[in-house]
Amino acid sequence: MQIPTEVQVRPGTEADLEALTDIYNHYVRETALTFDTAAFTREERLPWLRSHPEDGPHRLLVALDPGTRVNAPHVLGYATSSPYRPKAAYSTSVEVSVYCAPDAAGRGVGTLLYKELFEALAGEDLHRAYAAIALPNEPSVRLHDAFGFRHVGTYTEVGRKFGRYWDVAWYEKPLLSRTAP
Repeated sequence: MQIPTEVQVRPGTEADLEALTDIYNHYVRETALTFDTAAFTREERLPWLRSHPEDGPHRLLVALDPGTRVNAPHVLGYATSSPYRPKAAYSTSVEVSVYCAPDAAGRGVGTLLYKELFEALAGEDLHRAYAAIALPNEPSVRLHDAFGFRHVGTYTEVGRKFGRYWDVAWYEKPLLSRTAP
């Protein structure tokens, strides 16, 4: 997959909140790729957005197509690194995810977002990245494989959505932190 060169990646801001909420709500309503079952309002998503500052280990990056709208680039997708678990001993681990707008899927946007995210995280005190993939989801498995993740286990029938149970595969990636001992 060729990475699109015209796409710009930058930290997410509150100005992106409507587009980010719309993208996520698509996956809530239409897929089992997230186990949220009710769509979010922008106000409900604001604390999530604010929990991802421009720097530090917990980031939110957005991909923008600058040529789609005058003075309002179209958000093609986003990637995040979030706390893996709330306990202090997990502070050097993050859970990562990437979501693309339906019209941007398969265009290399997820690849570009992860490339930029892992470059941004290289200077942080991080040791591992984890990703949970609801199955089946071959495009996500391929993306994570391409970035050096390895499958470490699968929870079978762990989530129920749309009247059936879904498996979730867990993937792990070592991070080469410049600040770790």
